[in-house]
Amino acid sequence: MTADPRAFVGAETYYARYRPWYPPELFTELADRFALDGTQCALDLGCGPGTVALPLAPLVEQMIAVDPAPGMLEQGRLLAAERGVGNVQWRQGDSASLPSLELPPLDLCVMAKAFHWMDRDQVLTDLDKLTGPHAGVIVVSAGPPGTTPLPGWAAVVAEVRAAYLGTVRRAGRGFYPEPTEQFRDTLTRSAFANVTLAAWDQPVVRSLDELVGLQFSNSYSTPVQLGPRLEAFERDLRQALLDYDRTGRYEETIRTEALIATRP
Repeated sequence: MTADPRAFVGAETYYARYRPWYPPELFTELADRFALDGTQCALDLGCGPGTVALPLAPLVEQMIAVDPAPGMLEQGRLLAAERGVGNVQWRQGDSASLPSLELPPLDLCVMAKAFHWMDRDQVLTDLDKLTGPHAGVIVVSAGPPGTTPLPGWAAVVAEVRAAYLGTVRRAGRGFYPEPTEQFRDTLTRSAFANVTLAAWDQPVVRSLDELVGLQFSNSYSTPVQLGPRLEAFERDLRQALLDYDRTGRYEETIRTEALIATRP
């Protein structure tokens, strides 16, 4: 399966504004592991608005950010301009088009949550051909299920979302593709079989506006999916969250995990 460019239509601005960024320690870890000194070429595959590409770009010479969704790439370009990051190439494409993108030899490929949308075995086979002998493949996930306790407000959000969208997790015009294999197992039987795990916990406090905006960034609760029920959903969600906690401060701990894979 490849990423559906329609899955996040309508969510792009919310994604760029409300999704949490990865901790700086992730990029320090990558810089140390791969001796990043500003001469390397890195790929962010399934880049979204550049959540990985923008912090990684200052550590490499050439940063290539690929995503199937034009709206995500546009958000990435806007954020790059705001941050003064000028060495990112924003390219439309998906994981199935890797061989045809005419990429230079890669020293690093990072994939975040988009990895679960991909034909993962094929992607790793393609990356074996596109990377140098000492290259790394990194799969990053913020908040993998079960790694940290869910905050109490998560059940409140889930109840309101189910009332409007049902209990089956949607994604664009279809449904969310639950992986049938752990990502670590997939990596271990690829050319990048030497896999280590690094993890960091981040305490996050969101306002009511931020928590509501976050829901519109998800492929399973985009404004497009809600359609004419959007205003009612937002009204009911705000009320339910305020009933849960009138302070308007919603805390959670997010665990970022990075599977760092290299050739044996």
